Formats: sequence, C-alpha cells, structure tokens
Amino acid sequence: MNTSSKIIIGIVVVAVLGSAAGLSVARSRRQGIEVRTEAIERREVVEIVTASGNIRARRTVDISSDVSARVAELLVDEGDDVVRGQTLLRLEPDQYQSSVSRSEASLAQAEAQRAQQQANLMRARRDLDRLLALRQRDSLLVSRQQIDDATTTLEVSAATLTSAEHGVSQARASLDEAREQLSKTIFTAPMDGKITRLNVEEGETVIIGTMNNPGSLVLTIADLSVIEAVVQVDETDVSAITLGDSAVIRIDAFADREFVGRVTEIGNSAITPPSSQASGQQAAIDFEVVLTLDATDAPLRPDLSATADIVVESRKDVLTVPIIAMTVREDSTWVSEDDGGDRDTPREIEGVFLSRGGLATFTPVTIGIAGQEYFEVLSGLAEGDTVVAGPYQRIRQLVEGDAIVPTEDELAEDAN
Repeated sequence: MNTSSKIIIGIVVVAVLGSAAGLSVARSRRQGIEVRTEAIERREVVEIVTASGNIRARRTVDISSDVSARVAELLVDEGDDVVRGQTLLRLEPDQYQSSVSRSEASLAQAEAQRAQQQANLMRARRDLDRLLALRQRDSLLVSRQQIDDATTTLEVSAATLTSAEHGVSQARASLDEAREQLSKTIFTAPMDGKITRLNVEEGETVIIGTMNNPGSLVLTIADLSVIEAVVQVDETDVSAITLGDSAVIRIDAFADREFVGRVTEIGNSAITPPSSQASGQQAAIDFEVVLTLDATDAPLRPDLSATADIVVESRKDVLTVPIIAMTVREDSTWVSEDDGGDRDTPREIEGVFLSRGGLATFTPVTIGIAGQEYFEVLSGLAEGDTVVAGPYQRIRQLVEGDAIVPTEDELAEDAN
C-alpha cells in the first residue's frame, strides 16, 4: 500500500469518527444531558480568607553578649521557666576584673595629682598675698616684676588644678565603664518567661558583634502567656481584613484541635517590597497579619506551623447558589463599539443555568460574598429555583435550550 492510499484511509477514518462523535453529541442533546441539579435555598454564608504562617510569643527577648569571654557557669536549661532578675549564666570575669583594678588605680593616681595641684595652688596664692603685703608696706621691697611672676604662677596652678580635676573625672568614668563591662559577665532574666532557645554550653566562648559579623546569640526568653499567629496574606485578600476579625487557627502539631483568635495587627507594607526583588521576577506580594489567640491550655511553642481561616464577612438567612453552578456567557443583546467603531465586542455576563421543563435556561445572576461552597445571591434567582450544579465540564458546554436530565444518583435519591 503506497503512501497516498494510507493518507486517504486515514482521512476516511477521521471523518467517520468525527461523524460518530457529532451524532453522539446530537443524540445526547436530544435525549438529555445528565447533570446534577440543586434547589436555591436560604443559608448562612461566611466569607473566609485562608493564610498560613507560624506561631510566636507576643513578647520575645533575644539575649546577646556585650563582652567576649568564656562561659564559666550555666545556671539554666532550655525549657526552664525563669523570673525577672534571675541569674542565667556567668562569664569568666578575670579580664574585666583586672580592668576594674587598673581603673581604680588610675583614679587613685588622678586624685593624688589633684591633691598635689590643690597644694600648689594654695602655696602660689600665699606667695602672691605675701608679696602684695610687703609691697603695700614698702614699694621698694617688692618689684612689679615679682608681683607679675607670682600672679602668673597662681594662674598656672589654678589651670593645672582644673586639668587634674578633669583627669579625676576621666579616671572615674573609665572605672564606671570597667565596672559596667564586669557586670555584663553576669546575665539576668529581663522578664518572666520560658527559655525557648539556648545556644551556649559551659566552656564555650561568646563574642560581641561587629559591623560585618553578628555577635553570639546566647539565649531567647519568650513570654508564652500571650500567643500570636503570624500569617502571610496575599495582596488581593488583605484589603478585606479588618482589625478585630475573628479567626479559626489550625496548628499542625495539634491536628485534632482548633484555636480561636482575632486580628490584632495588619501590615502596612509588603513583607518583601517589589524594590528588593530580583529584576525581571514577578514575585507574590504578601502582607503580614497578626492574630492573637485566645487563652488555651495547649502547650504551644514558637515557630509551630499554623493555618488561619479569617472570617471577613458573614451573612445569615440569605439566598445562596452553589459556586460550581456559576458560569459566564456572552450577552448577544448588548454590544459596545471598540477600536474606533471598527468592530463590536459582546459583553460577558455571569449567571446560572436553570432547569425549566427539562431544558437549560441561562439566567444572569448578581452575587455577593463568597463562602466555601456557596455565593450569596443578590438578584436573579428566587427561593425554590432549580439550577444546574454540576458536573463543571458539562456546565461549561451547556447552551441555551439544551435538554437536561438528572443524574442517576439524583434519581435514586428521589426514589428513596
């Protein structure tokens, strides 16, 4: 068989299959397309924004070291409860104790120099007073030059004393600084809480941070009396959230429990601003939303994964339509001029297919808020109307006037 014969046979097969498919579709439209229907009812609709994030304590303190030294004594373990002022650990103080001793010696030396300059000033003042008294009795006994020299000596002594006093102040400040550095070798708890992270062991050396290198994070204390869930909300949803909105939080570590909370903080800027994103990449813009959980006896820990359902709107006793029933069709009765009137563009409208006398009838519908499975109906439907509610692919293919029949499952349910 040559190539041309194969091509002819292939064309004939395709034509036959196409004709069969067309006849099948036509027959199904005449006999009725199986669809799932549902009556329009009143129910409560709750619009929810779902977001994921993590658990954290409302107040957390990261304690770093302000001095570099070896850990001499560690008095707590991770998970311990601590109270404000409790000693947590001590660093080796030898280096800083020596600095205090040097500063104390420098202060003593500066005070001695000040005392010496005070004595020199007193002597210079007495010498000047004596010369002035002699000159007053007899001007020939003391020359003007002697008076000027004594006055200059007095002024120099006064200036030297001032310098010595500044030296004392400087030495005292150095001593205070040395004592402050020494005090930083003892770590105390800044608040009541729990040790949630402990990064050192006895014998390790902690370092202070520099411009390019962070210092040692020694430990973290968290106040777990108030727990928050920090979630990332997409920019399309964040505008619907307001402070005080209630939420149900699910935590992976407690799969059998749900926690209740409220929105207490909404970020005013994106977590990752567009300006900081790589050029040419269109990353998602998310905002941080903080939920404060109600008091619970569950042993929650920071950093646990959480998913929050935030209730942004709620409607009670309203007409509803299944979300799957909504579809879009072109409105052939309305056109608008576009591109300078060169062509007309049909308008697309949202609506549903009603089941009337076994035929599908498209009806425009105006919807309100969206729940998990239903839309709120604002106009276009009445209670008791029957709409085509699935399957989705068949709803997409329906056209006005198609014959429809309930699915076998529905017929079986009606029979029962």
